[in-house]
Amino acid sequence: MSPQTPTRPAPETTPAATAAIAAAAATPDRVSALDLALNPLRFSDPFRWLALGWRDFIRAPGIGVFYGLVFMVMGWALLKVYEHAPAYTLALSAGFLLMGPFLCLGLYRVSQRLEADQKPDLGDSLLAWDTRTGQLAIFGFVLLVLEMLWGRATLVVFAVSFDGMPDFKGSLLALLDPENIGFITAWAAVGALFAGLIFAVSVISIPMILDRQTDAITAGLTSLRLVLTQTGVMLWWGALIAFITVLALLPWFAGLLVAGPVIGHATWHAYRAAVVRPVVDGPAPSVVH
Repeated sequence: MSPQTPTRPAPETTPAATAAIAAAAATPDRVSALDLALNPLRFSDPFRWLALGWRDFIRAPGIGVFYGLVFMVMGWALLKVYEHAPAYTLALSAGFLLMGPFLCLGLYRVSQRLEADQKPDLGDSLLAWDTRTGQLAIFGFVLLVLEMLWGRATLVVFAVSFDGMPDFKGSLLALLDPENIGFITAWAAVGALFAGLIFAVSVISIPMILDRQTDAITAGLTSLRLVLTQTGVMLWWGALIAFITVLALLPWFAGLLVAGPVIGHATWHAYRAAVVRPVVDGPAPSVVH
């Protein structure tokens, strides 16, 4: 009979190690942005996201119309300011694009509740930021810096193109005069650069921060990695968003009543389709005292 191998006593666990083990068990989503698995996407998926967004909208139409009204009022405000300061309005329009994802935070919460077969509530959606205030503030600061750079670049384009700030007297047609083709090209190029960068880092970031115990940097890098690895589908998704938004702007921004919330809900479903959900097998590891 072979002698038994002596058992080694379990190592003593310090309070700090105990807390770390417990935190890891409670927050399995906290992994590197490079470790998060992404699902392969198809060019037909954006249409499915829009269909799911429409479904969420009609399941909670009152909340959706509320956020749509907010989008529409923002559009009216920009149009009013344009009558007096067109150059600054075009610079501030970047802020309109940046506010969109944060305003949609409430819509993400509604989709999250509906997905869990829970009844959404307007008050709950308005306070969706409250559970992730710190990380959302960090991400918002990053977007604010990009907005300031975008706005400054727009003003520089105006100054260089017109040797100062021109007075278009509130006329959009005067701004788009063919004689201003150089300005239009430069302004569009600057806008495309910043809009593309903001889209890349934010397309799924905010719903991911809301849904998971993840930090703002991980969420932004995951969004960027999704755009870089599945560029065709995500460019197609961005083009659809831009096309629908432009159409919604035409009837005095009234289309945003529906288009805004539908796109918000659809963005939640884009995130859910793109990022693989973590699977925790078996019970959480026990903590040694």
